[in-house]
Amino acid sequence: MTKPTKFKGFRSSPEIIRLAVMMYVRFPLSLRNVEDLLHERGIDVSYEAVRFWWHRFGPMFAAEIRRKRAERLRSWPQRRWHLDEMFVKINGERHYLWRAVDHEGEVLESYVTKTRDRKAALRFLRKSMKRYGRPAVIVTDKLRSYGAALRDIGMADRQETGRWLNNRAENSHLPFRRREQAMQRFRRMRSLQMFASVHASVFNHFNSERSLSSRAIFKQNRAAALAEWRGLCVT
Repeated sequence: MTKPTKFKGFRSSPEIIRLAVMMYVRFPLSLRNVEDLLHERGIDVSYEAVRFWWHRFGPMFAAEIRRKRAERLRSWPQRRWHLDEMFVKINGERHYLWRAVDHEGEVLESYVTKTRDRKAALRFLRKSMKRYGRPAVIVTDKLRSYGAALRDIGMADRQETGRWLNNRAENSHLPFRRREQAMQRFRRMRSLQMFASVHASVFNHFNSERSLSSRAIFKQNRAAALAEWRGLCVT
C-alpha cells in the first residue's frame, strides 16, 4: 500500500508549490514579489497561497534536508564549528539568534532565545550536538556564556577564541540579514525560529561555492541540488 502524498488536496501541482517556496525562502523576495514572478510564468496564484504553502511545506522541506545532511555529517569527523549570536528585533524587543556553522561555512543549527546567558548557550550547544555529534574544535567570540556552557559539558579544552578566527560565522549572517530586511522584520519569536531554521537549510542546499570550483563543476552541483529539491516530500 502506497503512502498518501503530502500534497494531496491541493489544486496546484507539487512542482509549483516547491518553486514558490524555494523562491520565497532562498531569495530576498516578498510574498507579492513571488506572486508576480509566478504570474510571469503563467501561474496564477495569490500571495496568500504562497504564504500558506511556505508555512505548510517550508518546515517539511527543511526537515528532510537536515535529516539527509545530518546522516552524512555523522559519518565524517567534524573538525571545527564556529558559534556566534546575532541580534534580531521582534516588535522592538531584542532577541538573540544563535548559529552554529561548520568548517565549510554551512549553517548547522539556529536557535532563538530572549537572553544570551549560560543557560541559553547550553541549550543551544546540546541541541546542536544531539543532531550532529561533538566537534573537535569550537571557535567562539569572547562571550563568557560560551566558556561557562562548555565547562558544564566538559568541552572547555576544545574552545578557541581570537581576533578574526570567527569570521566564517559572522559572514554567514549576511544572507539572513538581507532576507530579514526584505521581510520587514519579525513579529513573533516562533515565526523567527521557524524561518531561521528553514532559511538555513535551503541556503545550505543551494550554496555551491561557485568561487571554489570550475564553471563545469558548479553547473553539475547546481543541477544536482535542483534535482534533489524537486524530489523532496514525494511521499
